[in-house]
Amino acid sequence: MDKRVRFDFEIDFTNGGGIQGQEFRLDIAGDSISDTELADYLVSDMRLLMVGEVRILNKEIITERHKRTPTNRPSGRPGLVDLSHVIADGLVTYKGLPAPIICDYLSREQSRERYEPGTEFQIARIDMVANSGTYVDCPFHRYEDGKDLSQVGLESFADLEGIVVRADHRETQAIGAAFFQNREIRNRAVLVHTGWDAYWNTESYYQGHPFLTEEAAVYLRQCGVKLVGIDALNIDDTRGRSRPVHSTLLRSDILIVEHLCNLDKLPDEGFTFSAIPPKFKGVGTFPVRALAKLKS
Repeated sequence: MDKRVRFDFEIDFTNGGGIQGQEFRLDIAGDSISDTELADYLVSDMRLLMVGEVRILNKEIITERHKRTPTNRPSGRPGLVDLSHVIADGLVTYKGLPAPIICDYLSREQSRERYEPGTEFQIARIDMVANSGTYVDCPFHRYEDGKDLSQVGLESFADLEGIVVRADHRETQAIGAAFFQNREIRNRAVLVHTGWDAYWNTESYYQGHPFLTEEAAVYLRQCGVKLVGIDALNIDDTRGRSRPVHSTLLRSDILIVEHLCNLDKLPDEGFTFSAIPPKFKGVGTFPVRALAKLKS
């Protein structure tokens, strides 16, 4: 059914004054919307400036026919799609590499001895290899003289114009150059959607995965793409010992993101892609919170 939210609001301005509204109605995409989402939408839609506190009052979800495109989307904040897997204690990302150990360095119970009553903290300890979860590969991962995470500029990780190339793993395993021809890919993040993420964290994920061919990597390099991502175990064919796709792309400073997910939730175009790792020196690979921002 069509869902709408009915609510009152009060908005204060940082330079004094405020406005109020009663019995506002707004179309929503799901069965609920948070007060924060409502407040952000009001400020944006009304083009308000110098906004201070926003109070949402008497909020009620009702069933009524939509009047226009709903403001919130299933991903939570409007326009953002999470493309990363969860990294949990014991998760095996790549067979042969150790699973992460995630535990307390300082537990909440232990912290109570250090602070006043009612105040407690948790400090986590994480022991893991860099190739865990959804991660980005920089040139240093393959080449000793390549840029590491600390040397790659933010412009290479964030707000890249994106395009999704569909290559269903049930129809093809080796993804050749033909999949990328007749596409607008120069200076873009090219995300290869195979559907292999459906097998994540199962035995099936580690064998028979789809991959790019060396021919495809050469074509992508020649076209001047910025980044290539895939929702599978590896962008290379792991049945042999060579890694031509990594070698070709990373030699040309083209970043690689592996183990993506939720690419089926993206349009083919009309979004930007970000996958930002910490600024480590001497490290060429690290987990990222990969995301797409849909354009309105």
